[in-house]
Amino acid sequence: LLTFRDEARRMGLTVQAPSIQSGQYAFSVDDESQIRYGLGAIKGLGEGPISSVLAAREDGPFSSLFDLCARTDPRKVNRRALEALIKSGALDELGVDRWVMLAALDDAIKGAEQAASNTAAGIDDLFGEVIATAGDAEDPYQEYRRARPWSLMELLNAEKESLGSFLSGHPMEAYEAEVRKFAPRRIRELQANNQAVVAGLILDIRTIKTQRGPMAVLTLDDGSGQMEAAVYNDVFTEHRDLLQKDRIVLLDGRLQVDDFNGSLTMRTKTVRSLEQARKAKVSQLRLRVPSHRVDERFNTLLASTLRSAVGGQCPVVMEYVQPIGSVAVRLGGAWQVHPSDALLDELRIAVGNDAVEWVYEV
Repeated sequence: LLTFRDEARRMGLTVQAPSIQSGQYAFSVDDESQIRYGLGAIKGLGEGPISSVLAAREDGPFSSLFDLCARTDPRKVNRRALEALIKSGALDELGVDRWVMLAALDDAIKGAEQAASNTAAGIDDLFGEVIATAGDAEDPYQEYRRARPWSLMELLNAEKESLGSFLSGHPMEAYEAEVRKFAPRRIRELQANNQAVVAGLILDIRTIKTQRGPMAVLTLDDGSGQMEAAVYNDVFTEHRDLLQKDRIVLLDGRLQVDDFNGSLTMRTKTVRSLEQARKAKVSQLRLRVPSHRVDERFNTLLASTLRSAVGGQCPVVMEYVQPIGSVAVRLGGAWQVHPSDALLDELRIAVGNDAVEWVYEV
């Protein structure tokens, strides 16, 4: 499946996310000649749930998650199937964030089960049905919109869990500008017979037993291309804990052409995680915040987020931005943090993607 998807992209064809409104069991081509991901390729779905969805869809498009639950057979379209639909992006056309729908899922299922039970018993609910629809006067998701938003990595990991791959983006995108401070060239720009630092996501790891001990062959992907890297026993033993699938790593080594298939490979000398590289070079964490956003609720959220990472050596600088200018305030030493990926994700949710920056030594 991944091979066909990548081939489609190389041919300039767009692979669209699965769709609850127009998707079919198998991959299909829409009216704009774009490939639509098949519902049958979503993990956790089978012919039973998909048949129930397609049959219900004949009566018209779904207006909400609540409507979907009410119109499908709960014995077939169960919680597992609905979670997979949400995480894959198949319900994005309903116009609600995935984390909001996941927060509303329990109540949507309960409401549909209650309505089905009442209908089967031939009775009406004394207080009316609890199934919300898009036509309701009030926002059916109002109480669930307070759910914590997902970071890009969380969204992509949910896609991989349900689809087997990232579809709406690449994990490197969240760190692209920072990664280029350590690895200036992307994989597609690399040339053989050079010493280089390569950054990429570990897609696959093959462990090989040799006379000198175990070694590994990594498949790296940075969104621009893929390459293999050989990690021999001494390096493999030293950095084994860093060599995990779906982790972004920085490899330093010699680039060469594989004699067997002619592709570019690396003989790896050192391995670092992005966090390790950041910790060695970062000079400060800088947060740019519009002054009108600063209130008691914002201060509480920011303090709680920073407090989870205090105890490090990285100072935090707050830049308060106003229309006529800005002012930077360096927080006290008690607020110095560990510059982790987890902190970056939480701050992007709290402050905004473009408001968080690691500043590096020149």
